[in-house]
Amino acid sequence: MRNRPQQPPEYDPTRTNFDPVEEAPPSENGSQPIGVILDVSGAGSQIAIDLQRLSECMEDADPAISQAGQVGSQIKVRVGNSWLLANVRNQRQDRKANGGILADIDFLGEGQEEKLTGRVFGFRRGVTRYPVPGAHVYPCTTSDLKQIYASDGRANIQIGKVYPTKDIRAGLYIDAMLGKHFALLGSTGTGKSTSAALILHKICEAAPEGHIVMIDPHGEYSAAFRQNGMILDASNLQMPYWLLNFEEHCEIILTSNGDERQADSDILAKCLLHARMKSRLAESLGKITVDSPIPYLLSDLSNEVTQQMGKLDKATNSAPYMRIKSKLDELKSDPRYQFMFSGMLVGDTMAEFISKVFRMPGDGKPISIIDVSGLPSEVTTTVVAVLSRLVFDFAIWGREEKPRPILLVCEEAHRYVPNEANADGSAVGTILSRIAKEGRKYGISLGLITQRPSDLAEGVLSQCGTIISMRLNNERDQAFVKAAMPEGAKGFLDSIPALRNRECIVCGEGVSIPIRVSFDNLDEAKRPASEDPSFVELWSGSGGEEEAVQRTVQRWRAQSG
Repeated sequence: MRNRPQQPPEYDPTRTNFDPVEEAPPSENGSQPIGVILDVSGAGSQIAIDLQRLSECMEDADPAISQAGQVGSQIKVRVGNSWLLANVRNQRQDRKANGGILADIDFLGEGQEEKLTGRVFGFRRGVTRYPVPGAHVYPCTTSDLKQIYASDGRANIQIGKVYPTKDIRAGLYIDAMLGKHFALLGSTGTGKSTSAALILHKICEAAPEGHIVMIDPHGEYSAAFRQNGMILDASNLQMPYWLLNFEEHCEIILTSNGDERQADSDILAKCLLHARMKSRLAESLGKITVDSPIPYLLSDLSNEVTQQMGKLDKATNSAPYMRIKSKLDELKSDPRYQFMFSGMLVGDTMAEFISKVFRMPGDGKPISIIDVSGLPSEVTTTVVAVLSRLVFDFAIWGREEKPRPILLVCEEAHRYVPNEANADGSAVGTILSRIAKEGRKYGISLGLITQRPSDLAEGVLSQCGTIISMRLNNERDQAFVKAAMPEGAKGFLDSIPALRNRECIVCGEGVSIPIRVSFDNLDEAKRPASEDPSFVELWSGSGGEEEAVQRTVQRWRAQSG
């Protein structure tokens, strides 16, 4: 049976349950208890809070004390010579004690007690000793929180202020965050793109010789990284078609489905291998496979298809050969595909392409923004698949060299690694799932940015060691994120629907304990081009519309930016 007080736990110096701390003046709110422990379990506990003490704390000038006992706030309990810190998950009225409040708390970690002041120092995550029912519950002060959120000496980036304080900086441990992947989640309009740009800018400042590849499906981030990044789009990406493996060739060249697709696939595999084998490089290597990144001529592939078709007897259907040949002709002649299927890309430029995309060397620009917004929609996912696979294969085949970790950041990640209901078996979903599961071993970090976490493949989000969640309006998304978060963060997660713009909850490996953060402002020049237009402002004047329409139509027809 619970050790529940029959009366509300009001402060009374004559009652031993609520004696104030001897070494601090009783007039200070931070030194007086606000409640008692009722029962204790492994991860958390239940406490009873005195409503009068809660009201007194609300008037305190210290923002941490003024929040004490409220949902999402931190409280502390003395256990021996240590302070045990906890987060308040919820509150409800105690019907058996008029005016009393019951709350569930989640234990966060513990720190030593500074004898002279009673403050916390040397905080560390985890619990070694638990309190007993009847122990006092105290509010955390700003000085306590400074100790809790202080860096432990590891390399970190500061991204904002810890809520509700005004001067405690919130940091992310770079190695821990990147070493076990991270996800940035948030509904449209919450400041997700600007926050992503802020985090990446901070990483670039901390590691100016880094290797960061960002997939940008909307062309938002080019403006943000023009000064310290390499911008690659349809005009200068120049990704050789022969870098594609067989599965990626099938995605672009084959147009059939079902049994027909299998027949077409067999023909393409045979012809592609023959075309690759005609290269001088293939001769020097000896044995190659259909996946080997060996340069070949598109005309050789087309001629091989024609030759194979010529060997058919009259009873065999030539339609599969015609489908492949017509698609190859289309790819060669369509100007939209020139970034990949240009005749200029037949040279062996693999090392140069990898150096350019992976920023090796970085030349002061450690991030490459791959703007896929101008690419034909039917090849976008394949391009992302190729780039992701190159990151993975480069890491695997580079194990003999000095480690050079690569961070791959995917905006709109739910497009590329969808859940089972939306899965289409594409190459990009397969490779990103593999990076999420195995990339850590090879020095690959994955950063996923999405507004629909519930549309993400479930296993991928669970592989992210650090989750940065901004406001999520959809209940399915909220539930999905809660399931992926560690137990101690549950109290913070309940506030996800109530977060303001540019606020987030961070939990996992990148922080000592879960924190609510208000992001710093980003300089105008470093912001992505994702601002919502002002309808009133833009619709209040006119002029130049006819010329703008003419120029737009001209670019539209030329299929260029």
